[in-house]
Amino acid sequence: MPLSDLRYITALSFVAFILPCGETQGQASKSDGYQTKANIPYRTSTEPYTSKMCVLDIHYPQNVQDFPTVVWFHGGGLTSGKRKIPSELSEQRIAVVAVEYRLSPKVKVVDCIDDAAAAVAWTFANIKKYGGSPKKIFVSGHSAGGYLTSMLGLDKRWLEKYDVDANAIAGLIPFSGHTITHFTVRRERGIDGKQPILDDMAPLFHVRADAPPLLLITGDRELEMLGRYEENAYMWRMMKVAGHEKTTLHELDGYNHGQMAKPAHPLLLRFVRAVSKNITP
Repeated sequence: MPLSDLRYITALSFVAFILPCGETQGQASKSDGYQTKANIPYRTSTEPYTSKMCVLDIHYPQNVQDFPTVVWFHGGGLTSGKRKIPSELSEQRIAVVAVEYRLSPKVKVVDCIDDAAAAVAWTFANIKKYGGSPKKIFVSGHSAGGYLTSMLGLDKRWLEKYDVDANAIAGLIPFSGHTITHFTVRRERGIDGKQPILDDMAPLFHVRADAPPLLLITGDRELEMLGRYEENAYMWRMMKVAGHEKTTLHELDGYNHGQMAKPAHPLLLRFVRAVSKNITP
């Protein structure tokens, strides 16, 4: 079914074709030229919770070289959720790295972001051995995963810890992510969830002209979580004010917060292909 009355604000138009789709550590599954390796640790730890949670799965094409990769972070408010390779991104001539990360309240939100940074660093260090290009690593996620995406891409401190320049990311695609300080951070501080805060734990705090290309996607403003479209629209505007031209915002009419991810995936793929075609191997 086509998207219903797709409404969007755009700072940059991307035109590209979406190509059709064709466990335990060390165990792999194969499907039509694609392979999945599961439960790969991206941290070395003897602490049981960390060793359990800090793992990822990678799904990648076997007959494509220098393919793009999407690092995907699940949603769940940073308190729940589980890694999963979105079916809409499977077998699309790209790799997908689905990341598990530690969750609040067992850890603080800073630990969730640090896990996300470690997983992206693992991808930069290892994707070439699977056939992918380190120059074509994109970061994305839904809801809390969108927040992690924006924090890593805009606040360079998180990846600097792992000797990765955030500007080496090919593109950022947060789905319905907070751009203000995350409500779980506010909960940690005893602040009401309806009290907006904008500090260094907010992606908006880190707007900058030299950030990677940014594709913001939300559901319908009337159906989304409280203020989620509006804060993303403000992010779009402030990135423009900061001098960042490659920022785009899409609002998907008729889709609420939980529903918007599925129709957003084709927009992600179009963005990935448009950016990737201008990157030399």
